[in-house]
Order: sequence, then structure tokens, then C-alpha cells
Amino acid sequence: MPVNPANHRKEAVSMPKRQGNNPKRRIAPKNGTDRQFLDRLAGQAVYIGSSHHKRFPADYGFQPPVNPRPNKSICDGSRVIKRAEATSPFREGIRRGMISTYCEGELPKYVWAVDGNGRVYEAKRDGDRTTYHGYELGDDESAMKKLVAKEWHAR
Repeated sequence: MPVNPANHRKEAVSMPKRQGNNPKRRIAPKNGTDRQFLDRLAGQAVYIGSSHHKRFPADYGFQPPVNPRPNKSICDGSRVIKRAEATSPFREGIRRGMISTYCEGELPKYVWAVDGNGRVYEAKRDGDRTTYHGYELGDDESAMKKLVAKEWHAR
């Protein structure tokens, strides 16, 4: 069963607002989502990435390779991250329940993850599909990065 935002408003972890942010970005409460739903979601949701968040989009098979948008955060800015490596923390984020309370249909709009080096990522659903693209949260979002890291380690 998906997270119902109406049921979790009081319990959800409030996300600091950022410029251009969807105000419905909230992390589902710890133990607030059915385990079977999370397992099903982890098997059904697919991380595909986005050429707009890649310094090296061809590494993800984007054809033709395109350059990232200057106003988008780059998830491979400090080093190349292959799709298989990016998929692992994405799926772990789902398994830990690091998903948004806001859903479109049965799928959460956002998934958050922290990699082995402590970098904090946000994945966003691509429209009405089961695919997501992700990006590293930048220094301009230090409050959110701290919140996601704290929740990640608490789960």
C-alpha cells in the first residue's frame, strides 16, 4: 500500500523549502510504510538517470550525448558514476522507506539515498512512468542534506 500523504502529514519529516522546490517533498515516517509495498516498489521502480544531470551522459547510454543544463546539479560532478552504481543506493533508499509521502498514483514522487561516501542524492519520478532520475543535493541545500543523512542512518 502506498504512502498516503493525508495520513502522514503530522508524522512526516518536514523538508526545508528550497527555491523552485515542490512543497510536497516530505520523507515518509520511519516504519510508516508497509514493508510489502517497499519491496514491490524496489522491484518495480527503475533508475534511468537524466542527461541533464550528467557531466558524461554517454556513460548512461544517452544518444545522442547531450550536455547538462547549467542550472541543474550534476550527479557525476566529482567522479563518473555508472548506472549500476547509482541504482544500488536508489533501491536501498526505497527499502529503507526514504520515499516521499507525496505520491502520483501508487508511486512516490521522490526517493532519497546516501552513498558509501556520505553523498546525499535525491531521485525524482519521471512523469507518469515508473522511472526516476537522480542528482546529488548541492551545498545550497545543506539543511536538507543533513536531514536526509540523519534519517538514512536512523533507518
